[in-house]
Amino acid sequence: MITIDLIYFNAGGGHRAAALALEAVIVGQRRPWTVRLVDLFDVIDPHGQFERVTGMAPEAYYNKRLAKGWTLGLAQELKLLQAMIRLGHAKLSRILHRHWLKTEPDLVVSLVPNFNRALCESVGAVLPGVLFVTVMTDLADHPPSFWIEPDLPQHVVCGTRRAVLQAIAAGCASERIHATSGMIVRPDFYRAPPVDRRAERLALGLDPERPVGLVLFGGHGSVHMRSIARQLPDVQLILMCGHNEALATQLRAMAAARTTDAASSAATPAARVVVGFTADVRRYMALGDFFIGKPGPGSLSEALQQGLPVITVRNAWTMPQERYNTEWIVEHGLGLVGPSMHRIAPVVQALLAGLDSFRAAVARLDNRAVFEVPDLIAKILDETAMPASRWPSTTTG
Repeated sequence: MITIDLIYFNAGGGHRAAALALEAVIVGQRRPWTVRLVDLFDVIDPHGQFERVTGMAPEAYYNKRLAKGWTLGLAQELKLLQAMIRLGHAKLSRILHRHWLKTEPDLVVSLVPNFNRALCESVGAVLPGVLFVTVMTDLADHPPSFWIEPDLPQHVVCGTRRAVLQAIAAGCASERIHATSGMIVRPDFYRAPPVDRRAERLALGLDPERPVGLVLFGGHGSVHMRSIARQLPDVQLILMCGHNEALATQLRAMAAARTTDAASSAATPAARVVVGFTADVRRYMALGDFFIGKPGPGSLSEALQQGLPVITVRNAWTMPQERYNTEWIVEHGLGLVGPSMHRIAPVVQALLAGLDSFRAAVARLDNRAVFEVPDLIAKILDETAMPASRWPSTTTG
């Protein structure tokens, strides 16, 4: 039995979601592999020293910044982070050496950026013959050395043509560049049962004859959601707040105040549905007509898989690794990109005016990445000489 480690961390949530999605598909397909999910931060900081010093886990700090919208200057901070990783490379490698010798995987799949040199070099140093695969969870790389490390025996799985071209330009060997049809999306987005949109909308208090926008900013919401709700008084919205219960409470209070004001003036405000944390994001996406959110690859891909044209923004606060995503949306006619969430109303009106055209472009997508990656892993295993001392010489069934 071949053991495969999927390396993730919780910063942003998309890396862990991709790992869980791959694990679910591999298990569901009954592959002859043992799959282990490995949180990289648990490996490199097992005693939580960062949290003891700062009072906050590194991923919690990052997620709080996203929720607060404190993303200005992240491009410069990324360079500082990468410099710190390079300075700590020797110590980091020693920690990883001990981990690999203890756990002995047969293949390592990284779903994280920035640490791939340390991961790849360390596993090769102590477990010769063990393969290393990086599955990019961004639509494109943000060079240098964000995802792609060209001078290492690193297989790179790319979800867009841009990422493939970046790997080629970086000098990666062609046999180590692997293309998929998109980003990894949870398998339940492909086997979702039909939804009675009219009945479900009515049950939530939504007018089934009017468009509904789904507003989502990852698992921790965003302060931008208050501004979006204020700017779109005549547009029905489903506001997904995730773990941010304080934000959900504020949005519910805003919705209640609008209802009271409307009652005194005999007006009928556009409905608001405020949702806290739920494991069934897909159900709410199935009730929407379009998506509003940050240009994160995970939420964009999920919305598009559900047939929703997307609205997002690009400005100085857009994280550097997500800036290409906005170009990709416009290039493929999948939605619109505005200058700011504080000026989103005209962008929404423009999208609604051309909604049928955007829906048609979205319908032409055929993203099967979550099923393609296990096939690529199997192909890599089959085409690579397997050291007899580590891997079985006969097939398993």
